[in-house]
Amino acid sequence: MPMAFDGVTLHAIVKELKKEIEGGRIEKIYQPEKEDLIFTIRSKGKNYKLLLSANANYPRIHLTKEDRENPLEPPMFCMLLRKHLQNGRIAEIRQVEFDRIVEIDIETKDELQNQAIKTLVVEIMGRHSNVILIDKASQTILDSIKRVYPDMSKVREVLPGKKYTYPPLQQKLSLKDLTYESFKEALLRQKTKKIEKALVEILQGFSTTLSSEVSFQCSISDSFVETLGEEKIEQIYQKVRDIYEKVYNLEVKPCVVFLEDKVADFSCIELTQYKKRLLFDTVNEAADKFFFEKIKSANFQMKSSDLKKIVQNILEKLYVKLNKLQEELAEADKAEIYKLYGELLTVNLHSIKKGLEKFRTINYYTGEEIEIPLDKRLSPSQNVQMYYKKYNKLKNAFNTIKKQISETLEEINYLEGQLINIENSTTLEELEEIKNELIEEGYIHKHQKKKVASHSLSQPLHIVSSERF
Repeated sequence: MPMAFDGVTLHAIVKELKKEIEGGRIEKIYQPEKEDLIFTIRSKGKNYKLLLSANANYPRIHLTKEDRENPLEPPMFCMLLRKHLQNGRIAEIRQVEFDRIVEIDIETKDELQNQAIKTLVVEIMGRHSNVILIDKASQTILDSIKRVYPDMSKVREVLPGKKYTYPPLQQKLSLKDLTYESFKEALLRQKTKKIEKALVEILQGFSTTLSSEVSFQCSISDSFVETLGEEKIEQIYQKVRDIYEKVYNLEVKPCVVFLEDKVADFSCIELTQYKKRLLFDTVNEAADKFFFEKIKSANFQMKSSDLKKIVQNILEKLYVKLNKLQEELAEADKAEIYKLYGELLTVNLHSIKKGLEKFRTINYYTGEEIEIPLDKRLSPSQNVQMYYKKYNKLKNAFNTIKKQISETLEEINYLEGQLINIENSTTLEELEEIKNELIEEGYIHKHQKKKVASHSLSQPLHIVSSERF
């Protein structure tokens, strides 16, 4: 997935947040998922919901309109945030340069009712993303949504009582102080790289999404830096400066773009390289739409894959069962030969002596000679009884096995049809209908616990109290 939450887009989001919720009061704090937080904020006569996520696949910060269910028992970090931040006032929201780090200063009171400022640090850095609460005066970490122990990172620890330090920041050109000379010099040092990669390497806050848009607008997509002349380099520089000025002044055109009717990316600027794009009034609205659709799609794919795996596992067992039944049917089909052996032995009973391992006689149905195996431990009459017992057993088994094969084939046809239905499903509701039908048919236990690999997008079952805690 493209890193939609680049520093430039985050800069626009922070500017909007400052405008909307800076000075607002935190009324409620929830933690609906392991790595997601939602703050209910009252600001300028309006209610807002601020989403903070340290999800490895979808780390982000933006206002949201999505309703989320909350667990009956709030997690420890959520309770800590409520203790320190609930009813606090958002004093300042700022971004660390153009990096993907946001700091939110919150004025609150300590245990002695003295004025205090706590800082909530949101680090948007893929699997290293985090939400950290620190005491601003001492820069001491109170806790974090993800604790980082010494055996997890050699760079820095994120633990209660430790001093907060920034993660290693990349040495890139700041958009704020960018000059043509510094830009050109840094760009030409990347001469063997394509322009899209080069811009990401040298500019703070730039992503592949923005770089691709710049190269598209300059008509140099996939061009190597070393092929660019002075005129093109100046054109690229002007495009970069134009993006900065528009974001700085919040003269943006936020959009979500689509490929094959699926959300592909979003940005604070209009991505003209995509044919299908949806414009929004604010970057926060675009972010909310993008991540809602992206996560819904990912959840759909995950649930579809899980359901498909369950059906495929059942089918594999049925295929093995069918193969075994067909082998048993082939054996049961020998019933008539055992009946013939019994009849021929009965007719020739007076000619058979005990201790023989085989007996030759004429098959009166065909007129041909036939050899009948005997158990030398048994008497002639016991051998007759043995073959009639085998005949009766296999005759009964034959009908039973044929019925089992028919039933197994019906199950296989049904489940193969359900696999096709899963493949053709386009919504979570359709998948849920298939799952419920499989539960009713007894293929899935209603409260079946499945071993599922750790997945950042999982949606665990929540119990919600009357107060939605």
